[in-house]
Amino acid sequence: MVVKFLVDISNFMWGTWMTVFLLGTGIFLSIRFRFMYNFRKIGFHFKNTYGKMFKSGEGTGTVSGFAAACTAMANTIGVGNIGGVATAIVAGGPGAVFWMWFSGLFGMSTKACEIILGQRYRTKYSKSMDEYMCDRSFVMKNALGWKKGAVILAFACFLLGPWTCAVQTESVTGSLKQAFNLDPRIVVTVLGLTCFVTIFGGLKRISSIMEKVVPFMAMIYILGGLGILVMHITALPEAFFLIIKSAFTPMAGVGGFAGATVRDAMRYGVARGLYSNDAGTGYGIIAHASAKTDHPVRQSSWGWGEVFLDTIVVCSVTAFSIILTNAYIDFPGVDSASLTTMAFKVSYGQLGAWFMAISITVFAWTTIIGMYYSCEKSVNYVFGDTEKNKIATKIYMIYYLFPCIFFYNVKAQSLWAMTDILSAIYILITFIFIITKQKEIMRLFNDFWNRFIPAKERGENVPDVVFGTIEGELE
Repeated sequence: MVVKFLVDISNFMWGTWMTVFLLGTGIFLSIRFRFMYNFRKIGFHFKNTYGKMFKSGEGTGTVSGFAAACTAMANTIGVGNIGGVATAIVAGGPGAVFWMWFSGLFGMSTKACEIILGQRYRTKYSKSMDEYMCDRSFVMKNALGWKKGAVILAFACFLLGPWTCAVQTESVTGSLKQAFNLDPRIVVTVLGLTCFVTIFGGLKRISSIMEKVVPFMAMIYILGGLGILVMHITALPEAFFLIIKSAFTPMAGVGGFAGATVRDAMRYGVARGLYSNDAGTGYGIIAHASAKTDHPVRQSSWGWGEVFLDTIVVCSVTAFSIILTNAYIDFPGVDSASLTTMAFKVSYGQLGAWFMAISITVFAWTTIIGMYYSCEKSVNYVFGDTEKNKIATKIYMIYYLFPCIFFYNVKAQSLWAMTDILSAIYILITFIFIITKQKEIMRLFNDFWNRFIPAKERGENVPDVVFGTIEGELE
């Protein structure tokens, strides 16, 4: 009964209107940005993202731009890439993959807006944390002046946010039991303790670990998936055309696959793609606010960098692995991360199952930690730059891990429904920010490309364009 209720709400919130709204806004923003984050300036974005992976960053901030991006990608590169893609294919067919790509391509502009907002309206906490920070509540107050609404939003975020992480532990316990027959209770205990030790060290420890673990695991997983593509290289063109065809025509049921309409393909492709890359949810506001940069728009290059790696590369690897091995047809009743595990097991034998179990575990671990940082900012907002903030943050760590440890065995369908509902709410709030502050976003965007960069190229000593609003002060 409860599961059906959640699924019904999720289906309503992710109906045709949401699909049109998301894709339409992404396309509109891309046009306004002159496709700078989609098709143009790719060389510039690569140079200012992956090209600066090992540099500390220039400008004002708490951590390097790459470290901030890795904290963001800890949220994005995770079970959503493995279980979310599998769920999309099971529910929407191979055509869902096309709509993942499509929404991701235009979601790059949406993510860029979030990053610019996070940098523009961030706050410096000096007394309790020595950290630049921002989240949806900070933007709501600092940009719009909605103080009461910001407090309500902050409470909602830090109370509800942790429950979406049960998706991660459900995937981990299922995969490790399937591969190694490990007791789920032992798994969640170890997962909880290691997460606690990491988040207890604050942003600098979190970002330091994430910038080492996230790129390494992403590369290992990509290589594993590419191996499957090589094994089925002759079937790759057929799989690609199946994705394109199924995106625009209904796919009949075959084997264990029940069939899917074009609407199903769009709905699940956009929803799962969004859950994977977080474009429009507001998480980009949070993770990138702490980055050292000389201009907010330079950091927004990660709007391209994150979505490209997450959706165009990692999600595609998962999708082709499932489609090429026919896992979604041959294993009826298998869904989420377990289906991707079966695809790797078909290709690599038991070694593939072990590999996926370890990959899922590490990805889920980094996502839980990255999500904690996002939720913590809401706690920071409520308690302000005070001694109470220090105490509240430590207590919150325990509350945050509670759902992860004790609700890992909830049905995957209900967990994904709850995640979709919360994501939809975050999207509506974030898009209010983007729409109402579009003039300021475009002012910074045009300043960067029309004044800042040309002056830098001429060799001029251009002052950094950075912001750090004082708590309680509107700019």
